[in-house]
Amino acid sequence: MNILKLIQNGSKSLKIKNIQSHVLDSELIASFVLNCSREDIIANNQKNVNFEKISFFNKLIKRRQKYEPISYIINRREFWSKDFEIDKGTLIPRPETEMMVEGIIQFFKKKRISFLDVGTGSACIIVSILSENINSFGVGIDISNKAIKVAGKNILKFNLQNRSKLFNRSYENFYGYKFDLVVSNPPYIKSMDIKNLSKDIRNYEPKLALDGGKDGLDVIKKVIYKSRSTLKKNGVLAIEIGNGQHKKVSRLLKLFGYKIKLNIKDYRNNVRSILSVLK
Repeated sequence: MNILKLIQNGSKSLKIKNIQSHVLDSELIASFVLNCSREDIIANNQKNVNFEKISFFNKLIKRRQKYEPISYIINRREFWSKDFEIDKGTLIPRPETEMMVEGIIQFFKKKRISFLDVGTGSACIIVSILSENINSFGVGIDISNKAIKVAGKNILKFNLQNRSKLFNRSYENFYGYKFDLVVSNPPYIKSMDIKNLSKDIRNYEPKLALDGGKDGLDVIKKVIYKSRSTLKKNGVLAIEIGNGQHKKVSRLLKLFGYKIKLNIKDYRNNVRSILSVLK
């Protein structure tokens, strides 16, 4: 069987399960199995594939048929034009977070800063900021040991171990440091709404990174409050929020002494991140 037929078969199997990205997913799985780029497999689609690799490909297609996210199947996700290692212990990085990172980078304009990433996950935020602010230093914390292990792999992959540090602990138990910036993509989905999420999110992504409590603001409130003792004077808090949470979070920020500097909107014109300064 050649590569083209392999991809077509995979695509057909995924289409039956109403997976919209069936062609792309089949190509990505083939690319992973054959250890080459999507461009290469498309350019060389008449090349034959051996039985062992066909078997492996079919095994991964069956996982995708059960709506397992493609990022967990191939253990990677592109973010800020970089290939990050991902597994089921970390949230899959999303475009909204990338937009927050872009806002942070533009706000600081390559200034030398020290920053803390609360709930670092795969360390995609740390790596992206450090890749643009080359004289800066980042610290990542996460209560998940699995996430910290993945973050550590990505820090090493991008050779940033001399400009970063990781801690497996909660924000409440983090003391002794002051930063120019605290950034966080905290859990912000209401507990009761978890069951309504799509199967690929609900059944596979870590609930610890999704569940924001009764009103979706439990962790957001903690980050806002704790950051008052972690930020330097005039330090910046950058926080990602859920759709429809802008007004409530803005009120909380003002209540705790922050001045809002920048609202970052998604492609649907919803405010999804807020940058504020601690007065």
